[in-house]
Amino acid sequence: MKSRTPSPAAAPALTLFDADGRARKSAAHALRVQLPDGRSLTIDLSQAADGVVALVAEHTDTRQQAGLLVRPDNHDALAVAITATPQTTTTGTPASPPALELEVQTGEGIGKRAGLPPRRRIETWVKSALYADATLTLRFVGEEEGRALNRSYRGKDYATNVLTFAYAESVDDPVTADIVLCCPVVEAEAREQGKPLEAHYAHLIVHGVLHAQGYEHEDDAEAEEMEAIETETLQALGYADPYRSIRD
Repeated sequence: MKSRTPSPAAAPALTLFDADGRARKSAAHALRVQLPDGRSLTIDLSQAADGVVALVAEHTDTRQQAGLLVRPDNHDALAVAITATPQTTTTGTPASPPALELEVQTGEGIGKRAGLPPRRRIETWVKSALYADATLTLRFVGEEEGRALNRSYRGKDYATNVLTFAYAESVDDPVTADIVLCCPVVEAEAREQGKPLEAHYAHLIVHGVLHAQGYEHEDDAEAEEMEAIETETLQALGYADPYRSIRD
């Protein structure tokens, strides 16, 4: 009996829709969606015969590291965000571990509080979200001090989880900031959100360090970018998506 040479698998069929809804079919093994700012998403269909579709994020700017943030939108739909994380310092030099001058302080009665993360772990969390040399002070406080700071500087008469006082006035200024975490609030939120206290501290410290470098979440676009970086950073540290419980 002669052996039969298997024929090559046919290329998957793609249906492309223009802005007016007109469809055009094509055969391809990959599809790339290029965004205006240099981010792109490649849909690799080379394993489509096995029902596998691979997503690859890339960036045309070599100073940016592209990543993917995937979240369920429905039982049969996923939303994919293409993130971009700087790989260079503020001077434009090749990426290297930024220099960090870190001071860790505790407020009255906080020094021996259960669940307070050790300095070495705090330093790891800070460095994971740092893209430029920085001088930072992290202070862990009780509810009274946290409330007083929030009232004095933000006009809000309650203690909040984290406050960041960033002192750089332009992108050319060195990263310098005080980051204040209110322990009772952090602990209560961790319980309410059903997440480990350590993971919540890690998230809020990463959040504060990003604020120190100018990241904001005043509008939807800023919030989406900041949340994507936080999620990617926390997952690289071995923690779950910090926004999962909030989205659920």
